[in-house]
Amino acid sequence: MRYYRMRTLPYNQTHVTEKLIIVNAVVFLLTSVVQNLQYYLALIPSFILHGYIWQFVTYMFVHGSVSHLFFNMLSLFIFGSVVERQLGSREFLLFYLVTGTFSGILSFLSYLLAGTNVVLVGASGAIYAILLLFAVFNPYAQIFVFGLIPIRAPILVLVYTGIELYSQVFAAGGNVAHLTHLFGLLGAYLYCLVRLKISPLKVFKDSLN
Repeated sequence: MRYYRMRTLPYNQTHVTEKLIIVNAVVFLLTSVVQNLQYYLALIPSFILHGYIWQFVTYMFVHGSVSHLFFNMLSLFIFGSVVERQLGSREFLLFYLVTGTFSGILSFLSYLLAGTNVVLVGASGAIYAILLLFAVFNPYAQIFVFGLIPIRAPILVLVYTGIELYSQVFAAGGNVAHLTHLFGLLGAYLYCLVRLKISPLKVFKDSLN
């Protein structure tokens, strides 16, 4: 079954993935040279409480280092390019922005409830969402972890979910925003159910039988 035919916006192909990579790279350069710009664009709970609500969107275009940017954009290019072709550029852009914003909002609420103030940056929430959607559309695809170990896409998503849950519960992984990654996966799951009318669990179960 070609699940990507469940799209809801008219199909077009305008290479949104490449444009998102360019925007992320430009924002990284700007935040590297413009003093304090990062603090206006990153997601900072105390700033949002003072009206900086655009940070729910802009945080996903900010990165803390070259390696942070590189690995996120590499994942976006590898998986996003495929998903964009299957879903269509308009729906893909909507998916990227909705899941990234969803991750930001839930992260903000979790930090607020915990009484902590952080500087949250990165596209990882949206990237994890794309990985789940890739697995839904391509449940038989093999992904070579470290370039050596072949793992079916749905299994890889489940493994990543388990790693992120473990890291969040046991505070492993340093400054990595594991909860934001989990919210990205949750956002993609809900997007599939509500907008695309696809059950990721059913797709995964069918593909692994």
